[in-house]
Amino acid sequence: MIHKYKLNGYNIVLDTNSGGVHVVDDITYDLLDNVEPPFEEKCPQRVVDKLSRFYPAEDINSCYEEIVELYNDKILFSEDDYEKFAKYSVASPVKAMCLLIAQDCNLRCEYCFASTGDYGKGRKLMTFETGKKAIDFLLEKSGDRENLELDFFGGEPLMNFEVVKQIVEYARSKEAEYKKKFRFTITTNGVLLDDDKIDFINKEMSNVVLSIDGRKKVNDKVRKRVDGTGCYDTILPKFKKLVEKRGDKEYYVRGTFTKYNLDFSDDVFSLYDEGFDQISVEPVVCEPEMPYALTEKELSAIFSEYERLSARILENESHGRKFNFFHFMLDLDQGPCAIKRLRGCGSGNEYVAISTDGDIYPCHQFVGLEEYKMGNLDDGTFNLDMKAEFAAAHVYTKPECKKCWAKFYCSGGCNANNYIYAGDIHNAHKFSCQLEKKRLECAIMLKAARLERE
Repeated sequence: MIHKYKLNGYNIVLDTNSGGVHVVDDITYDLLDNVEPPFEEKCPQRVVDKLSRFYPAEDINSCYEEIVELYNDKILFSEDDYEKFAKYSVASPVKAMCLLIAQDCNLRCEYCFASTGDYGKGRKLMTFETGKKAIDFLLEKSGDRENLELDFFGGEPLMNFEVVKQIVEYARSKEAEYKKKFRFTITTNGVLLDDDKIDFINKEMSNVVLSIDGRKKVNDKVRKRVDGTGCYDTILPKFKKLVEKRGDKEYYVRGTFTKYNLDFSDDVFSLYDEGFDQISVEPVVCEPEMPYALTEKELSAIFSEYERLSARILENESHGRKFNFFHFMLDLDQGPCAIKRLRGCGSGNEYVAISTDGDIYPCHQFVGLEEYKMGNLDDGTFNLDMKAEFAAAHVYTKPECKKCWAKFYCSGGCNANNYIYAGDIHNAHKFSCQLEKKRLECAIMLKAARLERE
């Protein structure tokens, strides 16, 4: 399987199964529209006759021989030999956890997937006792995994920050006993940040996600306080202070774009101009009838904006001004192991989310969906059959994914979005798929352009 496209002056051919990326000339690009395996010894005369209007017959035949050579070298039209690894996609130890430390929030973001923070379950905070049980659960279920990840999430985690600190202290106290190492992350809207919180976060959190949507007018339109006022002027200086004091530790600013800001590359560059160099601005995913929703009608504009953003990034880099844009930071060398390429994030298997009540879900986006409640910390239940179901959900059990050229990069997409918006974790959420494929095209083009500059 190959995928070919033109972008920013490059003719790009991706070989899905080998991961090979080829930047080709016009004749090769056009010839690939007319030939495919099994290859004949010489270029079929019908193809030569068809393309002779544009290229010399000698060049067509020579190009055909090069294509056949790439095929014989198994880097073009290569066979899919990954399905044999699917049998190893089985239940694994739990290595990562999302703690909904606060199912409450001091903002009322219009697009919030979590019902403005409470997940439809009423506003509440996690107790330290529940947090301790969550740590004990992760230690028990992590098997021989030495490195464990825990994300403090909400709602807004800073509304329950004393419990965050207690849980970190408790987890650290168990590391030597269990021969484990915790890597903490926290996601915050920044409203409650102060110097003490910044210092603790920068000391204990391996990564921090700072929620802001870009330009002031964009952010304050959708990310409002309970009283309806905006939060940009409050959070921006606090985020700058945190990043300045953070040194070389990981962070990123994370925004959401909606129908209201289809010019979202301006928001990316607004964040860069404010001093942030680790940036994620991602599309809202919601029901299409919502006023801020992205739908098929917006696809053309979104595609154009991703192309505009990639061109702006290249122009920026030509002047020595670089930053990382999360959705263009794709592994184009197929570095992760085969299983990672087949099933992606590990939700419901290697990764779970814990609600304030101690309920266990496959990930934070499943919280509140009772049909996907996996168990509870208080009663000691944990649905291993559901865990096995998620472990076995990979690109070869998802019909649309199996035949898609991007399958080894998105790894079957988001299980939660697939279920919520397409009815089943095995069904592709096609709108998200289209955006993912466009981002991948831009990311490959960026790599081709950067290699050309070297």
